Amino acid sequence: MTIMLIDDDDTLRTVLHQAFELEGIEVDVEADAIAGLKRIGNDYPGIVITDVRMPSMDGLTLFQKIRAIDPEIPVILMTGHGDIPMVIDAMRAGVFDFVTKPFSPDVLIASARRAVELRALVLENRALRCAADAIDHENILIGETPAMVKLRSIIRQLAQTDIDVLVQGETGTGKELVALLLHRRGARRSKRFVAVNCAALHAGIGEAELLGHAQGALSQYRWGQSGFIEQSDGGTLFLDEVGSLPMAMQGILLRVLEEREVRSIGSSEAKAINLRVVAATNIDLAAAVSQGNFRDDLYYRLNPIHLTVPPLRERTADIPLLFSYFLNEASQQFRKAIPDMRRGVHAHLTSHHWPGNARELRSYAQRVLLGLDNDEQTEGLGMKLPLPDRVAQFEAMLIRQALTKASGDIQQVLVHLGIPRNTLYDKLKRYDIQPADFRT
Repeated sequence: MTIMLIDDDDTLRTVLHQAFELEGIEVDVEADAIAGLKRIGNDYPGIVITDVRMPSMDGLTLFQKIRAIDPEIPVILMTGHGDIPMVIDAMRAGVFDFVTKPFSPDVLIASARRAVELRALVLENRALRCAADAIDHENILIGETPAMVKLRSIIRQLAQTDIDVLVQGETGTGKELVALLLHRRGARRSKRFVAVNCAALHAGIGEAELLGHAQGALSQYRWGQSGFIEQSDGGTLFLDEVGSLPMAMQGILLRVLEEREVRSIGSSEAKAINLRVVAATNIDLAAAVSQGNFRDDLYYRLNPIHLTVPPLRERTADIPLLFSYFLNEASQQFRKAIPDMRRGVHAHLTSHHWPGNARELRSYAQRVLLGLDNDEQTEGLGMKLPLPDRVAQFEAMLIRQALTKASGDIQQVLVHLGIPRNTLYDKLKRYDIQPADFRT
């Protein structure tokens, strides 16, 4: 990340350059605004600190030109007391911050750190969007069972609206992925996606993390800071594990969502916010309401639309497809060729119940690629079972594979397995296999 310091005052420029270096921060310096502007392009990896009064181009003009190149490059202005009314107008136009001369270098360094963090987040989100646009959005949420086809269809429809959504599903099913798809496929995709793990909000300061705090409002912080809610203004706020929020914070969140404004701790003014909320839970929130552990008014506010992500055990036909995807992903990640799949791998895929869902399956694919799956292969083969049970387990696996390959077409399965129709239906009933689960 780059910090560009522009000031025609040689002495001040040198002093500030040295102050940043003492803090371990690299700074590029320029004495001329025009020369500095030539180095700034779209996706410039940094921020700009500039004086207001300079001979070749003043700081406000420079700010406007930078804004025309990329409006999300933070600009910090250094100004004298007489320029304050003019700079306040610039703040309203989008200047990140300004410091009034004379100032301590620490003040400028602290502001620069916040600006750098913001710029890093902006560039990270842009990189994620580019990566997302480079692949087929339809196949991010992988699966060809009817439940997954329907879920993707609903996501496509909801992404074009601005309604809040509650996503329910077991751990590892992909609830955050659903939230990302709702964000990336909608009108807010160019804005920020802010994910908040409600279970990890720091004890005692969770309110400050959500709402933000003004300078001096909290003794443990020297500077003010915007909260997660304000940071998602214009974009999407993803509340993961929302059911773990304490009651006091549930009330705070309810007020923010109903009024669509946020008041930082220590601030006298509320700020209007425009955001979409996607909440996720791995518990039954309705049951939590009835037990008195979750506010009913917040539950209904979060739940105008309800989506459920099915666990892997309810869509077993998707497991081979998901496993193949994760195996290829691991191959690229570890730069290792995909090994030949032994019989134990296939047996484990079909016999295991996958309580950790897709997250557990991804970890298993990584272990298979790295050759660390021997114990699971033995378990998958059912080595502790009697021989007839092992044969039945393997037979059920072959039938599921044939149904997956044939997309549930019974006639193709009969040809592939070479058995009579009555025999196949008898085995389908014995192993509780539903052909409809394999049809797309």
